[in-house]
Amino acid sequence: MAFDYLVFIGRFEPFHNGHAAVARHALGQAKKLVFLVGSADAPRTTRNPWTVAERAVMIHAALDDATDRLLVRPLRDHLYNEAQWIAAVQRAVQEAIRADGGASDARVGIIGQEKDASSYYLQEFPQWPLVSVRHTETLSATELRRYLFEAAAEDGRGALRMLQANLPAGVFDMLEAFRRNGSTYMSLVSEYRFIESYREAWASAPYPPTFVTADAVVVHSGHVLLVRRRAEPGKGLWALPGGFVRQDETVLAACLRELKEETRLKLPVPVLRGSLSNRHVFDHPDRSQRGRTITHAFHFDFPVGELPAVKGGDDAEKARWFPVSEALDMGPQLFEDHLSILEFFLGRG
Repeated sequence: MAFDYLVFIGRFEPFHNGHAAVARHALGQAKKLVFLVGSADAPRTTRNPWTVAERAVMIHAALDDATDRLLVRPLRDHLYNEAQWIAAVQRAVQEAIRADGGASDARVGIIGQEKDASSYYLQEFPQWPLVSVRHTETLSATELRRYLFEAAAEDGRGALRMLQANLPAGVFDMLEAFRRNGSTYMSLVSEYRFIESYREAWASAPYPPTFVTADAVVVHSGHVLLVRRRAEPGKGLWALPGGFVRQDETVLAACLRELKEETRLKLPVPVLRGSLSNRHVFDHPDRSQRGRTITHAFHFDFPVGELPAVKGGDDAEKARWFPVSEALDMGPQLFEDHLSILEFFLGRG
């Protein structure tokens, strides 16, 4: 075989026939196949319905005759630090090979489909020869997720047939069990319907809308202020206090207003303005499911002192101070890209 290990990077949401075809091709050229399963730190949403463990089950179910040749590892998102993401890929591959007992000079390559601009990452690892594969005729993962949620409708049999036609049998069986699970699936269906309705309300706009929001990163005595979301999308997830910018206010004014409304923070606005230490724009195209949303985040820093009283209000069900170390480990519990925003200001990103 040409390689000891081939690396296959993807989110696999879900693992469909196209993914399986790439994997089969890889297994014909390498002794072992290393799957790096992306968005490992993301909350369960309509874009990321399954955990890494659940996607690992899909991969093994689809390739059940080669499970001893599969190495599945989680891969975190680093939306605003490409170098850190590349380092995470390199580290994950090294650790997978080491755990497998592979040699330090193992022949490693990377495999994937150069389908569009989203495949640029395949060129970021020149140390690994690229095995480029042709596109397999199958629905995209985005389309398959849509059929999954539409299967909840009374006339959902057609959606189920589309899923069955585009998924390996073992994966379809797993999704059927997931769909029958009830509460998890139906909460995602509810979020899916909310987002579809939200987008439909803007469908008649003369051009696709771009929303502007403001978020507050308030750090006080080694703690960061978070709120638990009361409504969809992201109902029940923890988030930075923030919201949409009104027509008659600056972005900073919107940030301070939302902070006060959602947390009832007992600090005067002049004091907050005086503690502003940094600000940054976060604009990843996929950061929000509601549509193109650009947020301006403001970092307010209070190094010492008693933690001010807070209380959830407006769109926030609850407000709470979290130790910074704890907040940085809350990835699946945090809304949208708020972990990446925290990492940017608090040093780990």
